Amino acid sequence: MSRPTLYLASPYGFSPHWRQRLLPDFTAALEALGVEVWEPFSRNGQVDMARPGWAWRVAQADLQDVRDADALLAIVNGTPPDEGVMLELGAAIALGKPVFLYRDDFRRCSDSEDYPLNLMVFSGLPQHGWQDSLYGSIEELGDPAKALMRWLTDALAHGLAISPMTRQVARRAAPD
Repeated sequence: MSRPTLYLASPYGFSPHWRQRLLPDFTAALEALGVEVWEPFSRNGQVDMARPGWAWRVAQADLQDVRDADALLAIVNGTPPDEGVMLELGAAIALGKPVFLYRDDFRRCSDSEDYPLNLMVFSGLPQHGWQDSLYGSIEELGDPAKALMRWLTDALAHGLAISPMTRQVARRAAPD
């Protein structure tokens, strides 16, 4: 059995400090839930930037990972959020993938009173209850009442390998 794969769309790999300080927190928290995290800077960033065409090859590899992953978590901090993250999110939405958003940035970047970001960012979330797919802390990612854990619970029900911690949280969240 394979673990469900989650593409982590993030701008945090561009800075050595963020790559060392922020990305490990996200990958560790998500891996503890039982997902296989596909973090593009570690998967596809091993290229020789001196070679012509390197950027195209990285972009194509990242897009293929979005296609192949089971779901996507987009870190949408910033005003506006990173353009590459937005493209990866849009691709996942177009492909019908489950998408989850992470934003712990208190600033609003919105064209609507309904959402904290551009309304199109939320087009891949349910009309009602979209808040269940929006996370404001790393700890909240494991909340059994929210969409990520419900997706993992569903994956568990369909026989995908899930970590013991996720199985325990899923059982607590399941109705009697």
